[in-house]
Amino acid sequence: MRTPLGITIIIGLMILVDFYVFSVIKSLAVSDSPRTKTIIYVIYWLICILTMAGLLLFFFTNREFLGRRIRLYLFSIVVIVFFSQLISSVFFLVDDLRRGIQWLAGKMFFSGTEGASMSDNTISRSVFLNWLGLSAGGLLMGSLFYGYTNKYNYQLKKVKLHFPNLPPGLKGMKIVQFSDVHSGSFTDKKAVLRGVKMIQDQHADLIVFTGDLVNDVATEMKNYMEVFNTLKAPMGVYSIFGNHDYGDYVTWPQNGITKDENLEHLAQIEGELGWDLLRNRNVILLRNGDKFPLIGVENWSNVGHFPKYGDLKKAYAGSENYPFKILLSHDPSHWDAQVRPEFSDIDLTLSGHTHGMQFGVKIPGFKWSPVEYIYKEWDGLYENGNQKLYVNPGYGFIGYPGRVGILPEITVFELV
Repeated sequence: MRTPLGITIIIGLMILVDFYVFSVIKSLAVSDSPRTKTIIYVIYWLICILTMAGLLLFFFTNREFLGRRIRLYLFSIVVIVFFSQLISSVFFLVDDLRRGIQWLAGKMFFSGTEGASMSDNTISRSVFLNWLGLSAGGLLMGSLFYGYTNKYNYQLKKVKLHFPNLPPGLKGMKIVQFSDVHSGSFTDKKAVLRGVKMIQDQHADLIVFTGDLVNDVATEMKNYMEVFNTLKAPMGVYSIFGNHDYGDYVTWPQNGITKDENLEHLAQIEGELGWDLLRNRNVILLRNGDKFPLIGVENWSNVGHFPKYGDLKKAYAGSENYPFKILLSHDPSHWDAQVRPEFSDIDLTLSGHTHGMQFGVKIPGFKWSPVEYIYKEWDGLYENGNQKLYVNPGYGFIGYPGRVGILPEITVFELV
């Protein structure tokens, strides 16, 4: 939405919300001393002005002006403040609707002194709803700022998977999955290396990466080659492309490089890391005398504007006669849309993409994130008959440099 009209709409909406929230703060501070009011008002408008300045800097300066790290945090702070205000505004709007209905009822259904008392302009705000709104917005703001501390808080999750048709030679096989690295967002190389070491310390038979190595351009990996090339496994390290790897979200050419050249450069980088990139193809792997195909499909989505580069028929070809199959497909919407209805003999699909929106609640027996209103399968294990899907919530982060509730995950599967 970086068109002049789009930027104007965003700025206008932010200003409108600033004044709307301020009107509520004024009403709640009406009984405070003049000095206290002044302090509250100055703090509030200072936050609003700095937020607006941050938005303007983000929109009207190039990527090199402030540096990648500053721009990342600048944008996230603007988003945090704005969405916190929006959450508060929902409560304020409910109260304003209540006041409006009360005023209208006084005009329509009452007369005389009683009607006048209900329809004049002195219908007070609900102190409870307004404080509840400010508390909700403040809680959201606080949790999102706290989430900055969690972006490298890698969690190791161990999952045992049972398949009735699993060949004997594959029993006990250990697979590590990680996904959505988004190397262009990283600012702490030592922390990233710590997570990679966690992967390597699992001594897995097989390591798989399910897409989005970069945010936009292949050169984002420049400073992380010596980190990710440490990953090794007896059966190999395999990868696929995710939607961000194609460079669909920036304007090309970039520094004289075309979009196609960038994608081929990224493929070359994955090869230099020692990873086998599966672009609509499969490989036949052997363990303890039993073979199985590992199928890798390019990005294929059934949601919104995300592209369908994948060709599962092509990737699947040659795997028909093997009793057990594993598919790597970045976007989990692929599972319900094509994998299950058309390829019912693919036993396990491993996906990523959603990040769990980097915000939500995940406790034993319950999980929630706003992303579930877009993706039916968005985090963890899903089963339908003998077919299973696992959605990894991601290793890295993008946009918002943090995680609240949905932490970065390294998944360790054991086939039993």
